Amino acid sequence: MNLRVVEREDVPLCAEWINNPEINGEHEPLLQASKTELEKWYGTLGPKENLFFIEKKDGIKMGIIRHAAHGWGTVIGATIIPSERRKGYCTEAVKIMVDYLFLSKDIVRIQARTNQQNMASQKVLEKAGFKKEGTMRKSNFSRGKWIDMLVYSILREEWKEPKILTKPSS
Repeated sequence: MNLRVVEREDVPLCAEWINNPEINGEHEPLLQASKTELEKWYGTLGPKENLFFIEKKDGIKMGIIRHAAHGWGTVIGATIIPSERRKGYCTEAVKIMVDYLFLSKDIVRIQARTNQQNMASQKVLEKAGFKKEGTMRKSNFSRGKWIDMLVYSILREEWKEPKILTKPSS
């Protein structure tokens, strides 16, 4: 499995996926964005925020993972297409992203949020070494109701060393 930076020519596929409620999953808000809106958003991406495809070794795209830097740390989020869920790809992608961020950025914390009902996402984060910090009550409006979100994080000192990516040579 690989992570590959989303390029401008990938925006049409991103638009297709974002507008498909099955890909976002039952626990995520319904999103709608035009290709034009996504192209404009893509133009704003920089070193503090990036979007990657999760790909099989043969280049078949099976999900997306992103990171965005904030003053208090970095936030990540990921989704896998329905046919590839429950095969360990999301856990592997999150571990790769954690390694990448701690190896390449001067950060002490990576955070993720998940719908309180999304048990699969919680398991992914826990397998990747994240710890549950708490509940953000009624913090996300999704599918006609306010829902609670769980906050997970991993600190640099908890990570200690790469789990998947090889250590850089000295």
